[in-house]
Amino acid sequence: MVRKSDRSGRSRSGPGVSKPRQRVPLPPVPHPAPDPASELLRALGPERGRSAVRRFEAAAKAFRAERFKEALPLLTRLARDAPDLADIRELHGLVLYRLGRFKAAMGELEYFRELSGSTEQHPVLADCHRALGRWADVEALWKELGAASPSAELVTEGRLVLAGAKADRGELPAAIRVLEQGWKLPSRPRDHHLRRAYALADLYERAGRSPRARELFRWVESHDPRLADVSQRVRALS
Repeated sequence: MVRKSDRSGRSRSGPGVSKPRQRVPLPPVPHPAPDPASELLRALGPERGRSAVRRFEAAAKAFRAERFKEALPLLTRLARDAPDLADIRELHGLVLYRLGRFKAAMGELEYFRELSGSTEQHPVLADCHRALGRWADVEALWKELGAASPSAELVTEGRLVLAGAKADRGELPAAIRVLEQGWKLPSRPRDHHLRRAYALADLYERAGRSPRARELFRWVESHDPRLADVSQRVRALS
C-alpha cells in the first residue's frame, strides 16, 4: 500500500509517555502478503466476499483521490468483517491518520505491524505516537525501522518524524543532529532528499542559524521551487 502522509499543523499532547508499549518482535522478513480479494472471498464466502471486495476497491480509490471521509465508513465495516486482513488494517489506519484521528490510527497501524511483520508504515505509526506525545514509542519505532534497513526513502521518513519529535520537545540541537547524520548534498536529489533538506533548513532557522538555513533553502528551491513554502522562506531570509 502506498503511504501518503501529512505531518503539518499537528497539535502535540502533554509531557508524553516515558516507556514504549510492549510489542511482538518483528520477524526477520515480513510475512507474505496475501491477495486481499482472495482473502475476503475465503473469509466471507462468495456473495459477501464479492461485496467486500467492491467496498475495498472503492475505499482504495477514495483514498487515492484524498476523499478520506468517503473511505472511512467502508473501511470501518471491512475491518469489522475481516479483522485480521493486514491490507484493510493498513488502509483504515492511513485514512484515520489523514483525518487527524491519531489514537485510532495508531491502533490500526500497530495491528498492521503485527499482522504483516513489516516496517512499511513505521513512519506514519511513529507520527501517530508523536501526535499523542508518546516520545518513547517514536524512539522505539525508529530503532526498529533502522534495524530492518528498508528503503532510503522509508528511513528518511522515519528520520523526519524522529527529528520532529525532538523539536516538539524543544531539543533543537538533537533534532538537527538526527537530520545531519550521514547527510550530504546529493548531485541528483530525489524527493526524500529535498524533504530532508527542507526540514533541516527549518531547524537551522529555528535554532538561529540563519545563514545555514538560507543556504539550504536556496539549494532546495533550485531543485524544486514548488516544495512547500521554500521560495517564501528564501525571500524571508534574504
